[in-house]
Amino acid sequence: MAKKKAIKGTWTKADLAKLKKLFPSTATAQIAKALGRGLDATKKKASRMGLSKSKKYLKTLGRS
Repeated sequence: MAKKKAIKGTWTKADLAKLKKLFPSTATAQIAKALGRGLDATKKKASRMGLSKSKKYLKTLGRS
């Protein structure tokens, strides 16, 4: 039997768990690439989930 293809735009539980784990301390572009998603889609999903970058990560970027 053929493997079911994920519907475009559908986030799997594994994708969501990875996003939640990586988002606070990893560049969003890197996360998007790792998930095979667009940067905007990744940003929007993180925002809808209420995720934010950690203060420690922002400090490494010169922001606080």
